[in-house]
Amino acid sequence: MLQKKVCLLGGFGVGKTSLVRRYVQSIFSDAYLTTVGVKIEKKMVNVGAAEVALILWDIAGEDDIKGIRTSYLRGAAGYLLVVDVTRSETLEIANSIQARVTSEIGSVPFLFLFNKTDLKEDWEIPEQSLEDLKNAGHVVLRTSAKTGEGVEEAFQLLANRMVL
Repeated sequence: MLQKKVCLLGGFGVGKTSLVRRYVQSIFSDAYLTTVGVKIEKKMVNVGAAEVALILWDIAGEDDIKGIRTSYLRGAAGYLLVVDVTRSETLEIANSIQARVTSEIGSVPFLFLFNKTDLKEDWEIPEQSLEDLKNAGHVVLRTSAKTGEGVEEAFQLLANRMVL
């Protein structure tokens, strides 16, 4: 059995913990819980014929990228970069985090997750920003931890990219 460490990264309150809870436990809560340090979950997935244990590191949100502990990143086979579509500054934070991660652990598979897509009336990020990321060769998915939209697909796609 393979094991792959996956980090969830992004600014404060973008929905990293909610995405993990939706994926691992199929639940969503509106109650905001601040993650202190890191919370680790595990979920089994199938990638091709292989059974893979995803070790999910839900790392505390940091709006200042210097606050991310590089020791948490070590050994990561991939990561999910979470952006809150209702707060445009979280995209800038995600871009900064992505550059920092690449400098710390090199190039590993990652996806941009534009989260909270269920809040359509509060959407702040221009559609062009998503297109720009795609045109730069990044994988961009829309997710909602509340409705479950895109959550399973995001984790499965990352697992496939890490293993295949």
